[in-house]
Amino acid sequence: MKKIGRFHVLTDVCLQNHFSHLELADLAIAGGADTIQFREKNGETRQMIRVAEELQALCRRAGVTFIINDRVDVAVACHADGVHLGQNDFPIPLARKLLGEDTVIGGSAGNLEEARQCLSEGADYIGFGPVYPTTSKEDAGPASGLDLLRQVVKEIPLPIIAIGGIGKDNAPLVMRTGVHGIAVISAVCCHENPKEAAQCLRDLLEADPYV
Repeated sequence: MKKIGRFHVLTDVCLQNHFSHLELADLAIAGGADTIQFREKNGETRQMIRVAEELQALCRRAGVTFIINDRVDVAVACHADGVHLGQNDFPIPLARKLLGEDTVIGGSAGNLEEARQCLSEGADYIGFGPVYPTTSKEDAGPASGLDLLRQVVKEIPLPIIAIGGIGKDNAPLVMRTGVHGIAVISAVCCHENPKEAAQCLRDLLEADPYV
């Protein structure tokens, strides 16, 4: 059975330079993340594969799902648990053919039409957002807000992972829409203590009575 976690942390070394991908993943897992997504937009493919292999080994030891953002080739090379694909990235149906039925494939959506497309193309979960304004992703669209998120949760029969501008102050509100979980970048990666930040968010997810 595919494991779609509730608390996804995307590692990022562009927004901050205090921690490496491996250090961020280790700290996030210690704080309660159940899914790590390797997000690297720059650099050489060989180096990306090397880092991804280290991350996969760490996640496997911890029993945490490991997902590669965008790069299907890197996912194949390091035997990742899955990939996450944006609207303009590698097509989901083709990724499925290459990676097989056992691999977790997530798709990004910013509106209902894109969410329906992810569903029809065979995604296992949908990363929906940005829910709130965010500066973590240069290509992020306009904030969708909670009402649209609630509508997507109601209509799309897939686990919905909310992303975009989510932090400790608004995570409970997001969870009350009925989403499966949340994904964060800066809320953990840019915090001076990523483990503590992750732990705080995890506690909120587990404490909210509407989950």
